[in-house]
Amino acid sequence: MRLLFLAIVSFTLMAPTVAMSRPVSYPGGWTVMTMHEGLRNSAHVHYSPTAKTSLGYRFEYWPDKELTVHAFQINKLLKRWNKTESQANFYLKSGIGVSYSDFGQFDNKSGSSVFTGLAVDWEDRRRFISYENRLTEIDGIDDFFQQSTRIGWAPYQGDYGDLHTWLMLQIEHMSEADQDYTVTPLIRLFKDVHLIELGLNNHNKFLFNYVFRY
Repeated sequence: MRLLFLAIVSFTLMAPTVAMSRPVSYPGGWTVMTMHEGLRNSAHVHYSPTAKTSLGYRFEYWPDKELTVHAFQINKLLKRWNKTESQANFYLKSGIGVSYSDFGQFDNKSGSSVFTGLAVDWEDRRRFISYENRLTEIDGIDDFFQQSTRIGWAPYQGDYGDLHTWLMLQIEHMSEADQDYTVTPLIRLFKDVHLIELGLNNHNKFLFNYVFRY
């Protein structure tokens, strides 16, 4: 029943809307992302038919779980608050697909998978804070809940077209993981259509994220 509920939530929030958010891009825009983090490696390519909705393919590999996920993902901007010196965003990110496991008793087993989660962020020219969660259910293999938060500070204010720099701290929690809390200091650099993040967490695992928008 929970799988059905998550699927309904994911696909009933696809009505076209008009505002713009970072997980969505501009109408007609494409985004390519690759994320290499402690618990998960992923790649995501999505297209934005409107300024509030993006649709795309997501790949994930969880080394500790020996789990591979292929999913069709929807990002949906639910609300944006624009202020004179700041902005905040609230959105839903969900997906449905298939997964494959090589782990223990689930060796060579496949199952349908569904995930959904809410995310919110606030920022001005010098400060940033965000929170995100996700519930994942994989039929007959696994289900888990994860959440993360970030705080960030920009040491300088760049103009349009400059290289922008943010210093951030990310804290992740996943109750069933062997190391349930992960703390990662990182640096974010972005210029034009490129964004790179580099960090090292408290378990001595590197973080490398790259986002390209066009």
